[in-house]
Amino acid sequence: MSVKRLHVGPRMSQAVIHDRTVYLAGQVADEAKGKRVGEQTKDILAAIDRLLAEAGSDKSRILSATVYLADIGTFAEMNAAWDAWVPAGHTPARATVEAKLAAPETWADPPLAELAELDEAGFRKRSREFGNVVCTNVQAR
Repeated sequence: MSVKRLHVGPRMSQAVIHDRTVYLAGQVADEAKGKRVGEQTKDILAAIDRLLAEAGSDKSRILSATVYLADIGTFAEMNAAWDAWVPAGHTPARATVEAKLAAPETWADPPLAELAELDEAGFRKRSREFGNVVCTNVQAR
């Protein structure tokens, strides 16, 4: 079985395809930097859409996702963006947890810290109003 890697970097690939399964790395909310969790989530989910399309798949085929939030208080805001994005009848298995950011010093958004992550895309610092979303562990066929 072959392994195909997309957007290969020195530390990781943005997507890896093996045996018709696509694995995505965490995606950064580039366009929504410094914005609210909902906007960051939309940005991240758009990045996921692009990577899945490049890999020959789409969001209707996602098997599982893990969402990491720096502040679980942003859960409803993240969910609103997620619910608008995920196709009805094709919701993946999903878990959401509050977690610390691996490298918070790499971001210079609002000066106050904390973050939200989705397990398929994006890092950002957050104040009480802003958040970061990271989605990783997206597996699609």
